[in-house]
Amino acid sequence: MSGESVEKRISYQPTEWLSYDPSEEKYWDAKGLREEVVRAFEICHGCRMCFKYCDSFPTLFSLIDEQHGGDVRRLTEPEVERVMDACFQCKLCEVQCPYTPRDGHEFQLDFPKLVHRHDAVKLRARGKTLRERVLGDPDRAARAARASLGLANAANRSRPLRVLMEKTVGIHRDKLLPDFAGQPFDDWAEENGYVRAEPGGEVVLFQTCFVQHNEPQLGKDALEVLRACQVDARVVKGLACCGMPAWEHGDLDALRRQARRDLDLLLPYVDAGAKVLVVNPTCSMMMRKEWPHLLEGEDRSRAARLAAAVRDPSEFLWSIRDEPRFVKSFRSVPPGGKVAYHAPCHLRAQGVGFKGRDLLRRIPGVTVAATVMECCGHDGTYAMTVEGFGPSQRIGKKAFDGMKKAEARVWATDCPLAALQFAQHAGRKPLHPLAILARATRPDGFADLEEKE
Repeated sequence: MSGESVEKRISYQPTEWLSYDPSEEKYWDAKGLREEVVRAFEICHGCRMCFKYCDSFPTLFSLIDEQHGGDVRRLTEPEVERVMDACFQCKLCEVQCPYTPRDGHEFQLDFPKLVHRHDAVKLRARGKTLRERVLGDPDRAARAARASLGLANAANRSRPLRVLMEKTVGIHRDKLLPDFAGQPFDDWAEENGYVRAEPGGEVVLFQTCFVQHNEPQLGKDALEVLRACQVDARVVKGLACCGMPAWEHGDLDALRRQARRDLDLLLPYVDAGAKVLVVNPTCSMMMRKEWPHLLEGEDRSRAARLAAAVRDPSEFLWSIRDEPRFVKSFRSVPPGGKVAYHAPCHLRAQGVGFKGRDLLRRIPGVTVAATVMECCGHDGTYAMTVEGFGPSQRIGKKAFDGMKKAEARVWATDCPLAALQFAQHAGRKPLHPLAILARATRPDGFADLEEKE
């Protein structure tokens, strides 16, 4: 090999600009970021293990091979943007990558965190778009929807208004959007005695903004199962979104503001010995994996304390499955006795196993006919956008086909957004494992599903 070709080689070793920590000054250096992007792209170009996930990697490989003769450094800024914009933070590449900080590898490659850094630097330079403001704050959007007295739900079903929404905000006109509930979940919880004056209890529920504003029944189901297991569960009024919708386009300030509010409300319960049960895997991933390195100052150490107490609800219930108090009085069985289970990407990213699926097997007469590991393609707000709606459907096809192939009349997933994706593109809406468990404790708990068949 000539001296010139050796000189041109790109080292896989971290540059001096390696940073995944936004509290470091070099994190925000655009030129330093470019050096790390080139290094990461070169590693991925040489490995190609992640070709099958999102469109980031096929786009990258195609540009390098077909446009730039194998030279990563020749990618233009718009081409880098194309690669980064195709990432929807499913995290599966980080789960599979052999070169990560998690594995202690010397290359220290974390592609999703690199994309977050890129997006944060870009947003700081240009400011937020209207769509980022709308999608990045689900609590504010829900308050406005609730104030409309049902008009927002009607607008979501109106074709002319959806076309207008697409043109002004960039939310795809055909995307199935969830209704807004008339009563927030924490108001119902307060009326039913789950909100107490003093912190305590064995667990406290982080219901997530989706349960709070869109699907309160899922929170009610979770509390019903916990009560059946004699678990003292509490609910806190006024929790904010976990910050994922803001952070997926790089809005660190919004994430930190929302996280600080939740830390203030939840840590007194943690200090009193409670575990924090987080209904949506995306939110539990944020609180376990993202907050402890994204927050700053005292909030960073507080986030680490909270992370140690965070559990997926099924993970917690699995931990008490052999105790005498665990529910045994199941009185209903899903139609046909077979359930197809979809494993959400953000649950896989936490490495806690599929305890929701395993709990379903505790119901007498239930068989899990399939465990589908493919990404559904929804991934936060990606499937809602004009540019993401079509690709999300294509990316999710393997998951849709896998669930259909199981020939089960009941589908399950731990992710409420995945459930929307399956409902729209596969024709059947999965239930959360806790919803299935709650139904199984009731007589005729699946009667409505029997009627639909």
